[in-house]
Amino acid sequence: MPKRGKKYLESKKKADTGTRYDIAEAIKKALDSSYTKFDETVDISVRLGVDPRHADQMVRGTVILPNGLGKEVRVLVFAKGEKEKEALDAGADFVGNDDLIEKIKGGWFDFDKAIATPDMMGAVGKIGKLLGPRGLMPNAKTGTVTFDIPRAINELKAGKIDFRVEKAGIVHAPMGKVSFGVEKILQNISAFLETIVRLKPPSSKGTYLKSIAVSTTMGPGIKIEAASMKDLVK
Repeated sequence: MPKRGKKYLESKKKADTGTRYDIAEAIKKALDSSYTKFDETVDISVRLGVDPRHADQMVRGTVILPNGLGKEVRVLVFAKGEKEKEALDAGADFVGNDDLIEKIKGGWFDFDKAIATPDMMGAVGKIGKLLGPRGLMPNAKTGTVTFDIPRAINELKAGKIDFRVEKAGIVHAPMGKVSFGVEKILQNISAFLETIVRLKPPSSKGTYLKSIAVSTTMGPGIKIEAASMKDLVK
């Protein structure tokens, strides 16, 4: 077990990590446990009652967080012709085609999200092994393979996130920054959980939202009491 630093141990004293709290109280305790000089990200972990090994129980989707992520999202667009100008006019940070593909092959990844027009996917697919592990591969299911470039850019800039359940049945996602405060984080979590519930697979039996915890980048996980989760997504 890794040795924890003094500041982490001090922050952990501010909340009993074995206790389940009302969701607003859990968020407050997570924010209070932040001890770094930078504005930490607030993350959520949701354990679902699904078995991702079965295709019909894979939970994957997107949601636009009402208060965004609290950071500038650098968007890259793979496009050509008129769509290049359209992407630039819509606020894309990087636009191109073969030139960007070669740049990425050389190890450049100074962007947060990638969009591609459908006619570019043949070329983009050649660097899929570079983009995929970093979560940067455009995907039609998340709305990042599209000819509607302005809409896709605006959504990503506004705080759209994509998520998928991992092998252990857990979904991880960022919910904003510590500086947001309790209310804005609560609003983002509410939008996220409503989406998760809406995506519940018909084949999933028993308890769907098994457990939820919130934490800051460097802080301990704070567990949320089940009843308050149900109230939030009614």
